[in-house]
Amino acid sequence: MLETSRRTVLACAGAACAATLAGCSTYNSSSGGVDAPQGTQSTESSSASAAASGGASGGTGAGGGGAAVLAKTSDVPVGGGTILTDKKIVITQPQSGTFHAFTAVCTHAGCTVGSVSSGTINCPCHGSRFNINNGSVVNGPAASPLAPINIKVQGTSIVQA
Repeated sequence: MLETSRRTVLACAGAACAATLAGCSTYNSSSGGVDAPQGTQSTESSSASAAASGGASGGTGAGGGGAAVLAKTSDVPVGGGTILTDKKIVITQPQSGTFHAFTAVCTHAGCTVGSVSSGTINCPCHGSRFNINNGSVVNGPAASPLAPINIKVQGTSIVQA
């Protein structure tokens, strides 16, 4: 009878370990749960570089491509960002005129990030924080960076590229 109790305890302990390890797995770290093309590079649009290349007065652009506007540049605070919960995208502006976009889905457990402050994109579920410049992990438990989303600035609008 004592042998049966030991087996039961060991079996339960093994099941508990398996459940704990499954809870620590990384959520879809390759794409962050957003339908973005694989291998997309970090996106940066700078109005300063547009001005330097002669696009200071409305540009020389032919057409606008008709892309849907994600946000206005004025909606994204300098040193912070804006979370588009419905699109699962976070847009940041680390320095004035420089914009980046990433998936808003935390790579740890798939939660939607909740805020952007003090230079980080913050997940409310387990405390992961990501750098607003490149989406890299600043504080875990997430081990993978947020996936970049291609955007471009057209005048005062930010659109997905």
